[in-house]
Amino acid sequence: MTASNPARDESTTGPGVQPQGAHLDSTAHLLNRISSQLATQLSLVSLNGRRRPEPPALVVVAHGSRDPRALSTVRTLLDRVRELRPGLPVHLGHIELNEPLLPDTLTALGHTGTEEAILVPLLLSRGYHVKRDIPEMAAAAPLRTRVAAPLGPHPLLAEALYARLVEAGWRTRTDDATRRESAVVLAAAGSRDPDSAVDTGRTARLLAERLGVPVVPAYATTAGPTVPAALRALAAAGRHRVAVASCFTAPGRFATECAQAAPWIAAAPLGTHPAMAHLLLHRYDQTLTTPATTPHPALATA
Repeated sequence: MTASNPARDESTTGPGVQPQGAHLDSTAHLLNRISSQLATQLSLVSLNGRRRPEPPALVVVAHGSRDPRALSTVRTLLDRVRELRPGLPVHLGHIELNEPLLPDTLTALGHTGTEEAILVPLLLSRGYHVKRDIPEMAAAAPLRTRVAAPLGPHPLLAEALYARLVEAGWRTRTDDATRRESAVVLAAAGSRDPDSAVDTGRTARLLAERLGVPVVPAYATTAGPTVPAALRALAAAGRHRVAVASCFTAPGRFATECAQAAPWIAAAPLGTHPAMAHLLLHRYDQTLTTPATTPHPALATA
C-alpha cells in the first residue's frame, strides 16, 4: 500500500514554481545519500586508523533466461542492491543461458585478488540448482566462497508478492462475502525436488496470512498441480474471484503462460521490487555471520 498524497497549497505551485515539499524532499534525499556514503567510508576504517579489509563480494546467482527482459530486470535489481549498500562489491553470475556465467564471474573475481565471495541464489526455493549446481561451481572457484539460502520462503518475499497483487488490482479491503469467493494461485516454476514444494508451500502460507484468503501453490512445469488445474479446483469449490500471483523473479515464458491462465487479475513478476533487494542483502548478511563450519546455509530459510 502506498500513502495518499498530501493536499498541496496551490498558491505555492504553478509554472516555474517548485513546491516547497519537493525542495525539502530533494534536500532530505541528498542528505541521506551523503550520510550513507560517509558511513560506508567510515566503516572501512578501524579504530586505529588502518583500513579494514574489504567485505566479501556479493555474487547474485540468477538462473538465466532466453527472454531479454529477464537480464535487464536482474541488472536493475543489482543496481538497487548497490544503492542500498554503497561500497559492497556486487556481481552477477548465471547458471545457464546468459552471460556472465557463474564460473566466469568467480574466475574474474579471483584474478582481481578478491579473497572471498558470498553467493546468493536469485531463486525462490530449494532445488537441484541450489543443492548441486551452485555449490559445485563455488567449490571450483579460485577464491573462498559461501553459498546463501535461496530467497524463499521469507516474509519479505511474501511482502513483494502481496505488493505485486495490489498493483494488479487486488483490493486490500473487502467484505466477508467477497473473501469467501476469493483466492490466489501462487504460480511457481516447479521442481522434482520435494524440498522445493515445501518451500513454495511455506511461501503460500505466508501470503495467505497477509491476504486473509486461501493461497494454493501451483506450477508451470514438472510438479503439480498445474496452474490451470488449481484454478479449476478453486472454481469447483466456489472460489470465482481468483488472482494469480507470480512467484518468478523476472519476466519469461513460464511467468507469461501462468499469467495468461488467470481468470481475473495476474500479478507481475517480483522483478525489482524493493523487498527483493532487501532480501538479497538479508541472505548475504545472514551468511556472513554464519560460521563456515555450520551445515549448508541452503537449509536455513528463516
